[in-house]
Amino acid sequence: MTVLIRSAHPAGFPDHTDDAPLDILIADGRVAAVGQGIEAPSDAEIVDGKDGWVSPGWADLHAHVYHGGTDISIRPSQGGLAHGVTTIVDAGSAGEGNFVGFREFIAEPAAERVVAFLNIGSIGLVACNRVSELIDQRSIDITRTLAVIEANRDIIRGIKCRACSTVTGAWGITPVKIAKKVAKISGLPLMVHVGEPPPLLEEVLAVLTPGDVLTHCFHGKPGGNILEDEELFGIAKQVAEAGVRLDVGHGGASFSFKVARAGIERGLNPFSISTDLHLRSIEGPVWDMATTMSKLLAVGMPFAEVVAAASTRPRSVVGLPETGNLKVGAEADFTIFGLEPASVTLPDSSGDSATLDQLFTPRHAILGTKSVKAARLFDPKVHG
Repeated sequence: MTVLIRSAHPAGFPDHTDDAPLDILIADGRVAAVGQGIEAPSDAEIVDGKDGWVSPGWADLHAHVYHGGTDISIRPSQGGLAHGVTTIVDAGSAGEGNFVGFREFIAEPAAERVVAFLNIGSIGLVACNRVSELIDQRSIDITRTLAVIEANRDIIRGIKCRACSTVTGAWGITPVKIAKKVAKISGLPLMVHVGEPPPLLEEVLAVLTPGDVLTHCFHGKPGGNILEDEELFGIAKQVAEAGVRLDVGHGGASFSFKVARAGIERGLNPFSISTDLHLRSIEGPVWDMATTMSKLLAVGMPFAEVVAAASTRPRSVVGLPETGNLKVGAEADFTIFGLEPASVTLPDSSGDSATLDQLFTPRHAILGTKSVKAARLFDPKVHG
């Protein structure tokens, strides 16, 4: 396979700050040449990047793709290459008790690169929000969890714990502390879902250390969102500056335009933008990565920050190269996209809405030898 990306502005490459249009030649899944005016081989597929951008492949740090293994999961293809996303991180759909199925039937056959944060609860999200994966101490088996991590280190890139009253009930902060202990032993980052307390967000932030991920950072639920408590906002900003990664994790119930806008206006940009795509969010209010990125742009996050938060930064969390993507010999891993004018009113997941005047539009995704035309799942003509 030979592909020539023609005349796209580079964005999101930390080691390449010149935004002049580039040609990128890809042969056999690797970068063969980078420059301007590259002559196309006779057998090359031409990907037109004119008036658009090329970035490291978009990476969705929080999605649920254990289709058939949980009652909320989509297929990787529903949020992947066809929508501009080359890497999908499944955020805790599987626990130690059912990870083998996730690996064999989901991650290995997927066209996308699929890796995982292993749920600290042994059953994962088999019956999400109907049967908690963290009912009590019997829900966690540290020995078996560590064994599953050791056997699957190539795709397990972290530990996931949901910390909210609908999951942990009166158990409070204890599961987070156990998950952190497992993360320390295994040398992996911890991702914690937050929402309705208990536990309090302050308690969760006290457990997290640099490199860990707090997902749903802009949720609007009472008692635990960063906007309603000035002291809590200060703590959140402090831990973010120290290296705890704040992740959007939009989802069906975990993103507020009001909270996001206020946080960004006060200098609290999220580290990463993720969708929390699942069966209950893919037909709205999330739809896809491009639409989620567009929402963050609309509430004041700068373009360059949005691109980095959807590509380079989440890739760094799961051990993918942050630099060198444009060097000859590097694995081909790119998203080609545009930014279109729009006038569309979209919902968040808190009952509010905002009008967007620009929409990120994926055009093409390339991962290794796979080259796929891409588009938004959200269509303003249908949903606007």
